[in-house]
Amino acid sequence: MFCYRKKPPEVERIVKANDREYNEKFQYAVVWSGTVRELKNPVELKHSEDNRIHTSKYNIITFLPINLFEQFQRVANAYFLFLLILQLIPEISSLTWFTTIVPLVLVITMTAGKDATDDYFRHKSDNQVNNRQSEVLIDGKLQNEKWMNVKVGDIIKLENNQFVAADLLLLSSSEPHGLCYIETAELDGETNLKVRHALSVTSELGADISRLAKFDGTVVCEAPNNKLDKFTGVLSWKDSKHSLNNQKIILRGCVLRNTGWCFGMVIFAGPDTKLMQNSGKTKFKRTSIDRLMNTLVLWIFGFLVCLGIILAIGNSIWENQVGGQFRTSLFRNEEKKNFVFSGFLTFWSYIIVLNTVVPISLYVSMEVIRLGHSYFINWDRKMYYSGKAAPAEARTTTLNEELGQIEYVFSDKTGTLTQNIMTFKKCSINGRIYGEEYGDPVQKKEITKKKEPVDFSEKSQAERSLQFFDHSLMESIKSGDPKVHEFFRVLALCHTVMSEEDSSGKLIYQVQSPDEGALVTAARNCGFIFKSRTPDSITIEELGTLVTYQLLAFLDFNNIRKRMSVIVRNPEGQIKLYSKGADTILFERLHPSSKDLLSLTSDHLSDFAGEGLRTLAIAYKDLDDKYFKEWHKMLEVASAAAHERDDQISQLYEEIERDLMLLGATAVEDKLQEGVIDTIASLSLANIKIWVLTGDKQETAINIGYACNMLTEDMNDVFVVAGNTVGEVREELRKAKESLPGQNHSILNAHAACGKEQQLEMASVGEEDTAPGDYALVINGHSLAHALESDVKSDLLELACLCKTVICCRVTPLQKAQVVELVKKHRNAVTLAIGDGANDVSMIKSAHIGVGISGQEGLQAVLASDYSFAQFRYLQRLLLVHGRWSYFRMCKFLRYFLYKNFAFTLVHFWYGFFCGFSAQIALDTSYWTVINHVFIWGSIATYFCILFTTHSSDIFGMFPNQFPFVGNVWHSLTQKCVWLVILLTTVASVMPVVAFRFLKVDLYPTLTDQIRQRQKAQKKAKPVRRQRPQTRRSSSRRSGYAFAHQEGYGELITSGKNMRAKTPPPTSGLEKPLYNSTSWLENLCKKTTDTLSSFSQEKTVKL
Repeated sequence: MFCYRKKPPEVERIVKANDREYNEKFQYAVVWSGTVRELKNPVELKHSEDNRIHTSKYNIITFLPINLFEQFQRVANAYFLFLLILQLIPEISSLTWFTTIVPLVLVITMTAGKDATDDYFRHKSDNQVNNRQSEVLIDGKLQNEKWMNVKVGDIIKLENNQFVAADLLLLSSSEPHGLCYIETAELDGETNLKVRHALSVTSELGADISRLAKFDGTVVCEAPNNKLDKFTGVLSWKDSKHSLNNQKIILRGCVLRNTGWCFGMVIFAGPDTKLMQNSGKTKFKRTSIDRLMNTLVLWIFGFLVCLGIILAIGNSIWENQVGGQFRTSLFRNEEKKNFVFSGFLTFWSYIIVLNTVVPISLYVSMEVIRLGHSYFINWDRKMYYSGKAAPAEARTTTLNEELGQIEYVFSDKTGTLTQNIMTFKKCSINGRIYGEEYGDPVQKKEITKKKEPVDFSEKSQAERSLQFFDHSLMESIKSGDPKVHEFFRVLALCHTVMSEEDSSGKLIYQVQSPDEGALVTAARNCGFIFKSRTPDSITIEELGTLVTYQLLAFLDFNNIRKRMSVIVRNPEGQIKLYSKGADTILFERLHPSSKDLLSLTSDHLSDFAGEGLRTLAIAYKDLDDKYFKEWHKMLEVASAAAHERDDQISQLYEEIERDLMLLGATAVEDKLQEGVIDTIASLSLANIKIWVLTGDKQETAINIGYACNMLTEDMNDVFVVAGNTVGEVREELRKAKESLPGQNHSILNAHAACGKEQQLEMASVGEEDTAPGDYALVINGHSLAHALESDVKSDLLELACLCKTVICCRVTPLQKAQVVELVKKHRNAVTLAIGDGANDVSMIKSAHIGVGISGQEGLQAVLASDYSFAQFRYLQRLLLVHGRWSYFRMCKFLRYFLYKNFAFTLVHFWYGFFCGFSAQIALDTSYWTVINHVFIWGSIATYFCILFTTHSSDIFGMFPNQFPFVGNVWHSLTQKCVWLVILLTTVASVMPVVAFRFLKVDLYPTLTDQIRQRQKAQKKAKPVRRQRPQTRRSSSRRSGYAFAHQEGYGELITSGKNMRAKTPPPTSGLEKPLYNSTSWLENLCKKTTDTLSSFSQEKTVKL
């Protein structure tokens, strides 16, 4: 028997083109055994090396054992299986095994059916994908092969609108310079086109099959991983090496667009592709009710054990004192039982009898209710956004009631609170502001009255929707201001926009972000039109003249750099570096000669941010030809490095992006969504705290806070934390905390001396939700990075939870998730995160509930969310309507369900005291089950039959006079005859039963009825003689219950026919009075005879 283990993780991958034998020797993803490579089964090699994918869990052989194993890991199912085994033992079971196996099989079958259905669709999807056709270059010719048969190292031909079969290295395409366009909707949900370009040495291969078949390049690259935006590798071919990055790779799941054909070499296949590496299990989210139910089930099971122990002890006592005499009175010649063993068997018998207290069907019932609540959300017309024809969608069915317990909402700003539809509004060029002056009401009034919007109609490619009121900008462009021309030249060159023409010849821009689209559109309307790009050039139209710039280097944007740059050579031969990015980043890299302009532009940026506009700084640099060539050589060496490539490239970027010359800044408007202010106000009234986590600059975030009424002028104070070191951040947080009223300074000092775990413990409990008064906290991203360190977390959490509003600006996606985790872990509160972009995915996954908004930044946030809709304002209805009612309904259901189970179970428990603890059931299960089903299903069937019959068009056609109001049921309720029928039916149904009960009690009273009549008579009449206090009452409860069962032993016992002669009294000296004798049957007989005799005498006297 082999002991299998996974092979060590790959450090790097080596793939050779058109050489399957060479690539198969590596046996990627094969399981190893010891030091010798062994396969789990004969087909493992085929599955591990080909392009087949498996997302299913079961097959025909493994479904039953694996699914049963998974289901019986649940405590409730395992308990009822154990119960079923007990019922098969005759000595301890008073119920048939049928009563347990039916609900158990029903629950398991329903769950297995659901699992099988889900897995069937996974199999169907896998087969559909694995059987897609692709053209593969084999033996020098193209052959149609299924995707599952594609191997690593194969060369594949793709055609337009075709899905990519595996992770490919792009070799050549139908477009010039090896360009191709792809859509990555399956990877990140974004529908905008992205560009990929092949190496110049491989793009020359074109579509020549013979040359492609002879291609024998070797790729050494990173091991399989899940990073969609990163790839490092080196292609070795013809004694030269060429560095590879993400721009050379086409990932599985992409679709080829606007490209006739392309050829690619398979690098990763099957489960090693980045798409499959990202398809890991989603973090399972459970509601607080689920966790409560797990705890309740354990307590209920403990309660059941206690009941069984009590009844088992009772049975042992009864067997020891009464059991022998009881069997003798029934003429049973049985040996005396061991009362201890009898109690042991009785314990297990009552575990069976009282099994209904454990709610086996509760989980299934809860899932059905949650499914119904999910449909309520999907069908809600008030959450339907007609602008995009986007309804609300519940992407999970397990978290509905959790919506009603949200305490913290973490929201993105751009695209969530705002529309994320960017409009170019203002700019600052060489110290002068161009654009609409919002801050001056008089000037705004003059602009509105005297000035019309700039007329862009004379430009054929201008965007008509853009409105710009400042004519001085156009005058500066026409006058030939070099700074203004250079400013818009940067906007037209420094971007990642792709252009294409529609059938009418109009330019259409494919943009990766709305900001870039707004800036390129502004340059387009001002006469600097971006026309096209290739891997080596960018063509723009400058005031009617086509100009082509040679693209020398592209320094791309990322969350760390927060800027992007291009290095181009203009037609005059000059090398220029154009850069745009966050002002805090670019201002640190400016030449000292820009000091005066920097001060003026900073004031302009503050004004822009104060108006809620998004800003970017624009700069440039002239490069020396010799210096650039040396720098470019170092860049090539760093790009080909096998280790620490990114660090080396970043250092080179930092080196060349120094001593920049400032041109100005842009200001783009992003308006608030409709209903944001009302939604935030309503959630605040519901005591839900809203924290805004945004990547925008501090001034913009604060201004949006005021626009949303999260920040107001009436607030007591707004704390701004902007420290650059851990010590500064800690000091600012504690000073802010000390300035809050009602905070004990000595406690804070003692708090500082505590350990960090104790600090977080103190922060999570014992604090008020908010401080007296209204306070707000604004913290920057670099300060937040220090504040999230272990020894400062407690100070941040304490201060933030005491404030009414918290705004975190300039934060990274990782910091968003860290803030959510901090509150989620140490405040023990239910959290919700809402966002619309890829940078919000980590935050959405970290929170208890994630909500995605289908906005302008693709669908990646929606794909990772639990609920989705199109507008932020729908959050109010989701939480305060659907969340509240789901939670309310679920709680009422749980109360009823547990009440029903306990009521039914405790009947049997109480009955045990009157049946000698014999584990007999008080209710006939089969009778009760049949009656229950008949009345429930029968009433439902009768209702629908009558409903459909009375509203049937056929019945209306047959009897038009009898059914004049088809479809108007409400109208019938206004007719007096309907209410008269209801009254007569009720009276006719109730009166016979009431009359029969009264007559029966009066004419044929049972012993119980007679005793009750006597007790009532004694209460009315004053007693002549003293009643015996409490003595009789000690056993009246038990005797009364015995008399209430007419089919029991009451008549036999009171007649005395089954009583034998009294045995001589015991000689142990333990003689007792009548009520304490060893035979309770004799006492009962004697007591009953006395009662009847006294009652007869009293009745005779009365007569």
